[in-house]
Amino acid sequence: MNQNKPSAVLHKKTAVLLECAVMVALSVALSFVKILQMPFGGSVTLLSMLPVCLVSIRHGLKWGFGASFVFSILSLLLDLGSILAWGLTPVILVGCFILDYITAYTALGIAGIWRSRGFGGIMAGTALAVFLRFLSHFISGIVLWTNLEQFELFGRSWVNRPVLYSLIYNGMYMLPELLFTMIAAPFVYQRVEKFLRSRNVSAGSINI
Repeated sequence: MNQNKPSAVLHKKTAVLLECAVMVALSVALSFVKILQMPFGGSVTLLSMLPVCLVSIRHGLKWGFGASFVFSILSLLLDLGSILAWGLTPVILVGCFILDYITAYTALGIAGIWRSRGFGGIMAGTALAVFLRFLSHFISGIVLWTNLEQFELFGRSWVNRPVLYSLIYNGMYMLPELLFTMIAAPFVYQRVEKFLRSRNVSAGSINI
């Protein structure tokens, strides 16, 4: 019996856990760099989704969803003061927590679903992750936000046109986020993989 095997497995898990912590911290830090800030939540950031997507691509869905869930909780806690200041009802507040944070950000963990298919699979998985985040915000806009009669966009009320309102509002920041993420993803993924390989971190790999 190889007694070194349990130790090697523990060391590998510890290394992956440490990498996940670093990537989540990086996503949180990048989320503070806002190119565009929407009035009722949502912003175009400096590639804040890429680090947690990278976790899923390097280590699989289990680690990806775990890191993304932690990212969702931290993002919620950081924005909690602003959310509470909006004067939402308890039901809408809970719905906001679930759809606009926990579900939306945790969905980023799916980025590695096609990681075994090489570059095309990595890019498709990343696009799917960002789209699912948009979809969660889109559903939230239809179900929650258009119930607020005081909410206006472009100087007019959208209470009676919830689908169009949610599509425009969430598309205004999620479409640029998607474009920036997809443009930067190949460069970022290659650089990160090269760096980790140079440090002999072999817990995962990116086939680009």
